[in-house]
This record gives sequence, C-alpha cells and structure tokens, in this order.
Amino acid sequence: MDFFDLLSLGGGLSLFLFGMKLMSSELENSAGDKTAYMLSKFTENKYKAFLTGLVSAAAIQSSSAVTVMVIGFVNSGMMTLKNAVGVIIGSNIGTTVTSWILSTSGIGGGTFLLDLMKPASLGAVSSIIGIILLNIRQSNKNKNNSGEILLGFSILMFGMKMMSDSVSHLKDAPWFTQMLVLFKNPIAGIFAGIILTAIIQSSSASVGILQALSLTGEISFAACIPIVLGQNIGTCVTTLIASAGAKKCAKCAAFIHLYFNVLSVLGFAIIFYFITGLINIPFLNESVNSVDIAAIHTVFNVASAAVMMPLSGFLEKIAKRTVFRSDEAADIVIYRNLF
Repeated sequence: MDFFDLLSLGGGLSLFLFGMKLMSSELENSAGDKTAYMLSKFTENKYKAFLTGLVSAAAIQSSSAVTVMVIGFVNSGMMTLKNAVGVIIGSNIGTTVTSWILSTSGIGGGTFLLDLMKPASLGAVSSIIGIILLNIRQSNKNKNNSGEILLGFSILMFGMKMMSDSVSHLKDAPWFTQMLVLFKNPIAGIFAGIILTAIIQSSSASVGILQALSLTGEISFAACIPIVLGQNIGTCVTTLIASAGAKKCAKCAAFIHLYFNVLSVLGFAIIFYFITGLINIPFLNESVNSVDIAAIHTVFNVASAAVMMPLSGFLEKIAKRTVFRSDEAADIVIYRNLF
C-alpha cells in the first residue's frame, strides 16, 4: 500500500463521512418534525416507545440523533424516563438499516440489476436524480430536500467505492493480516470497535468502514464479531456528550443508552465465547463480506433488544443510581473543600 493508496483511502473516508453526515442531517431535517411528534406522542408505554424508536432511527438513519432527541425531551419533561428506555432500545435496531444499504458493496456482478446495485452505479444514479430534484426545487422554491438526501447518499457511495479500491491491495500485505489476527482476541477487537466509533461518533459509519475493509477478503468472522460489538459501545460517546449540562433525568437517559449497550455486549460476548470455547465453530475462520457484517450487526441488536426490553426497569434503576450517587459525591467534595 503506497502513498497514493493512503491518499485515496483518506479521501474516500472523508467523502464517506461527509455523505453520511449530509444524508443523515437532511433526513433529520425532512423528518425532524414528524420524528419529534412521534417521540413525544407515541410513547405511552415501553412497547409503543420501542416501535417509535425503531421507526425514527430507520427514518433518519441515526440512533445517536434519536437518542439525543430523547435526552432533550426528557430534559424538558415531555417524555418520562420509563418510556425513554423503549425508544433507546428500538433505535438500536432501526440504525441497522444503514448497514444493509451499505452491504450493496458486496454484491457480485453478472446481471444488469446486480451491477446497478453496486455502490458506483447507485451513487451515479442517485447523484443524477439528486441534482435534477435540487434544480427543480430551486426553480419552484419548494422546501422538498430529497435532492440533498440523494446527493448525500451518492457522495457516501462514491466514498465507499474509493475506500474499497484503495484497500484492495491490503490482502497481500503481511502487516494487515497480522493486525487482523490480533482483533480475533475478543478484548482487542471490542476496544478497536469502541475507539473507532468514539472517534467518528457514528456506529453506522464505523460499520461502513468495516464493510469496506471486508472487501479485501482478509477479515474473518472471528475478527469481525468483537469489532461490531465494540462499535455499539463506542456510539454512546455522542449521547454522553449531549447530556453534559442537562438535568439529572436527562443524564439518566444517556446512561441508560450506555448501560444497555455495555450489558448487551458483555452478555453476548460471555455466552458466545463460552460456546466457542466448548465447540469448534468452523465458519469463524472464514472471511466475511459486507452482507455478513450487516447480518451480524442486525442479529446482535435484535437479540439485545429481545433480552433487555423485559429488563428496562433495571436499566432505569441503575442509571438513576449512577447519576444521583455521582451528584451526591460531587456535593460532598465541594462541601469538604469549602470547610
């Protein structure tokens, strides 16, 4: 991998992240009022809240954005903490839609329809339609932002293609293979996923980067699974930052998001690696593709939601204990410093 490959990788990553941000923000602007209305009105119980969170995250392609909205609603008293739990859990499933969209990079060619589903083709089609819609909107002065959404999607897809092409030579690089072997260690893989997602503050984007790297054919299931687990914890950084300076109840919502993901990852990792310690699972050493990664991401989040929904009261309880006890401890320190 030479300098120009690195340059292409950096450029592709920049386009990918910009396209992701543009598409998400335009989707949020387009569906923002409807999403806010859904979050404030359709959360009478935790199961309605769960469905509302799922639909909202799927619509605006960001669980972090939905959770930040939830923190705002809880902070203003428009939503109870009890119902916020359901929205947060549901949003984790809704955000998996993005990984399925990005999985088109793993589709093989052979027919016109399959070739049309590839990132380069999808990007080209969406950019053409997007610029036409943008010009129509400007001439008619309407408020439809479908053009920006499609242009954001096209930029994202072209960024994905650039990243994929730039890392295609890595399959022949010994250092890359050795690095991926390290990620087969569950702890190393989970921390890698946490750090990557915490830096770019988007689990959808970090999953997309992993999908691009999977096209080298060198990432195995054993290395992929812990990284995906870590990505779910890393996305909590955004909501923790958003809760800074908010009321205690809003901070509780951010900690519910954190504890949901941490407990889900710990529970899944303990069970999964206990089983793999007893039984040899051959497919773990096989290479993953972008569709496999989308499936892993979805299965984990659906399983986590199924297990944690009945424990929503427990999540609320430990979040309250964390926030209120930490505040009490801070008050004690201030008191001691004064006297």
